[in-house]
Amino acid sequence: MQRTVAQIPWRSNLALLDKLETRETRLWYAGKAIENGWSRDLLVLQIEAEAHQREGKAVNNFALTLPPADSDMALQVFKDPYLFDFLGTADPRREREIEQGLVDHVQKFLLELGNGFAFVGRQVHLEFVSKDYYIDLLFYHLKLRCYIAVELKAVPFDPAFVGKFNMYLSAVDDLLRHPDDKPTIGLLLCKGKDRLIAEYALRDFRKPIGVADWETKIVTRLPKDLQGSLPTIKEIEKELADVAKVERKAGGKKKVGKKRSS
Repeated sequence: MQRTVAQIPWRSNLALLDKLETRETRLWYAGKAIENGWSRDLLVLQIEAEAHQREGKAVNNFALTLPPADSDMALQVFKDPYLFDFLGTADPRREREIEQGLVDHVQKFLLELGNGFAFVGRQVHLEFVSKDYYIDLLFYHLKLRCYIAVELKAVPFDPAFVGKFNMYLSAVDDLLRHPDDKPTIGLLLCKGKDRLIAEYALRDFRKPIGVADWETKIVTRLPKDLQGSLPTIKEIEKELADVAKVERKAGGKKKVGKKRSS
């Protein structure tokens, strides 16, 4: 513990003590701060986004499609869900809107993806048949030593997505991959999924693919000292209902009074 915390700034150590309760989670974030070179502000951002609970949670078939060492590393590279709060509160309804927003904020997008991702291109053309195909976003991972193709969906996961994506990965391996590169990995980002359906959909495909959700909102937790002092949603709804009831009664009395005066 002492060897780890001695490698990060004092203000970062204060953030770990102030915002985290257990030794294990503090060590996890301290290690990630060292690995990724996070400043104190970036460390706090990752803590508030609960990065430790999302790492390695994407549905995938890595154990069946990659060597053990690569499978373990790829598992840790991907997370679920991905938080795109920098896109704003309004959820994009089309894939191109999501894609444009991520490219416009590519630095924040790379931060959310994690250490090792290098941006290659957007709408990368795969010219191998008479029909044109394009990959939404293409990255190269410096530690995995492979391309990572990302497909964006503004709808929940559908098993039909996997077949087409599998074709894209094969094309990248044939057209773009260098002989020294490892097989391309795919990441399907969807607006929700059923984990069991996603697991079944990936089971018999030979290409390594991960499936994860994306969200545009982060619901931050209140500090403990405020949790008991602020009203709950149910209490607020009840209060609003009571106010509306009083206003309706008051409006009825005014109407009755006017009738009497006439």
